[in-house]
Amino acid sequence: MALVINTQDLRKVYGDKVAVRGLTLQVREGEAFGFLGPNGAGKTTSLKMLLGLVKPTSGQAFLFGSRAEDYRLREQIGFLPEHFRFHEWLTGGEFLRLHGKLYAIPHKTLFARIEELLELVGLQPFSNKQLRTYSKGMLQRIGLAQALLNRPRLVFLDEPTSGLDPAGRRLVRDIIQSLRRQGTTVFLNSHLLSEVEITCDRVAFIKQGEVVRVDDLKTLAAGHTTVTIRASGFTESIVEGLKLWSQDIRLVDSGVSLNVSNESMLPQIIRYFVEQNVQIYSVQPERLSLEDIFLRVIGKEGGL
Repeated sequence: MALVINTQDLRKVYGDKVAVRGLTLQVREGEAFGFLGPNGAGKTTSLKMLLGLVKPTSGQAFLFGSRAEDYRLREQIGFLPEHFRFHEWLTGGEFLRLHGKLYAIPHKTLFARIEELLELVGLQPFSNKQLRTYSKGMLQRIGLAQALLNRPRLVFLDEPTSGLDPAGRRLVRDIIQSLRRQGTTVFLNSHLLSEVEITCDRVAFIKQGEVVRVDDLKTLAAGHTTVTIRASGFTESIVEGLKLWSQDIRLVDSGVSLNVSNESMLPQIIRYFVEQNVQIYSVQPERLSLEDIFLRVIGKEGGL
């Protein structure tokens, strides 16, 4: 697939502070891509550089094969920022018409598009209400509508489910899935790892301004398993031998716990124990969630 986002060693320095150290990232056309990292990792600064709102200190960023700072690209991009300040004196309909005019969308096309989006985000009954009367969740949904006004090829969503109830989060999830089916690329930054896990095709983990890992979520979910084996007869040399299958081994009460990259390793490990005369009482595999993997990659000190 064609690359929609392509960055090479992107770096941003503010005085003595390195906000983004060396961002190298590729996002393919039509995928939902999650961008994960702790607070202060450089996620927002990275987004601003990709949007052409902040000039990088060094490195390069390309969108659709063109330099990210090319303002003409913005007609192909939608953006919902995390901290938005909308024109609260406008009604929902006026707000969308304003943004439609900024995109130079023809009047007839714009009117139909606004009606379509208001229905999509469940705000049609409130189109004539001022934004000052909207709840936080409603503002989030009208913001999502404006991000989709121009039928963008690429959408940046920064915490799109913030302030939404479960029904609202489900709505956003369904919209993202619909965008993917249409071939739209979605770049998602969210604290709700469970939402990312359901929604995204791939995720990047960013730490201290650098991408430390990129994973396919299907492979990630299937390929990380914690196995707890209750047994007796362990020796130090037997535990050392387990490093053939895992480098993450912990002794627990009445047994051992280890992380394996694939469940197909389990018969080999059990056979190894039997050959070493270890008495096995139980084997309990447990798939790791995205939250578990985040903590392993980023570290427990790096909260979202």
